[in-house]
Amino acid sequence: MSFLGWLGQPAVLPWVALAIGLCVGSFLNVVIHRLPRMMERDWRAQCAELAAATVSVPATHQAPYNLWVPRSTCPSCGHRIGALENVPLLSWLWLRARCSACGTAISLRYPVIELAGGVIAAYAASRYGLTFAALGAVIFCCSLLALAAIDLDTQLLPDDITLPLLWAGLAFNLGATFAPLVAAVIGAMAGYLSLWLVYWAFKLVTGKEGMGYGDFKLLAAIGAWLGWQMLPLVILLSSVVGATVGISLIVFTRHGRDRPIPFGPYLAAAGAIALLWGGDIARRWLPLLA
Repeated sequence: MSFLGWLGQPAVLPWVALAIGLCVGSFLNVVIHRLPRMMERDWRAQCAELAAATVSVPATHQAPYNLWVPRSTCPSCGHRIGALENVPLLSWLWLRARCSACGTAISLRYPVIELAGGVIAAYAASRYGLTFAALGAVIFCCSLLALAAIDLDTQLLPDDITLPLLWAGLAFNLGATFAPLVAAVIGAMAGYLSLWLVYWAFKLVTGKEGMGYGDFKLLAAIGAWLGWQMLPLVILLSSVVGATVGISLIVFTRHGRDRPIPFGPYLAAAGAIALLWGGDIARRWLPLLA
């Protein structure tokens, strides 16, 4: 039996995918932590360049900071995290959720993101097998996971993720992996324009901004992956969940009505659900609603 034949067996592939997905989840933690800081550094550098264009400002040197360097450290004491302290899930358990140097608690989010990456990869492998669709499902869902976490932290949906995700969806659908290419192109346009129209209607009526431009781009990316036919389901799911969570926060946690609630996590969750189970939901439940 060839290696690919052995790897593609239903009893083997999900476990291999789980291990790879845990590592992907570990990398997603780096993206979630560093990408907003990288964006802030870029904004500051651009502001400095604009200031230097009008006023003589000495140039300042910044140490490299990206997804690869410097090596991960404890945010509290600066302890450099070694390889044995960076094994997905196991290191967190072995360290008892604390830094080995200073004893500061390590957030539960890190193992949760790692586990989510592993579960996504294992489920995609079991559902699609050793196929191009499985790879696409992992890319799509893990990107949505990173965007949701970043939006929760910063209320930002970085173009560095949303725009490549949109183009990747169109690329995967060149062969109609998840939707015909025409439906994917229309989905990207309709996804952007639908929330753009809602944004401007809300702003004209209330004088306030109800959502950010990142939400438009995220729904456009979802439309590029799933096609325009899935957009009503995505919008319905995200709106229902978002409204339920928002009302619960206001009622039970005294969340101020004027405090914004990010919509990106709900769009991301709805997009992942629509990819994996959207067809079943549309066939079984939407006719009942109609």
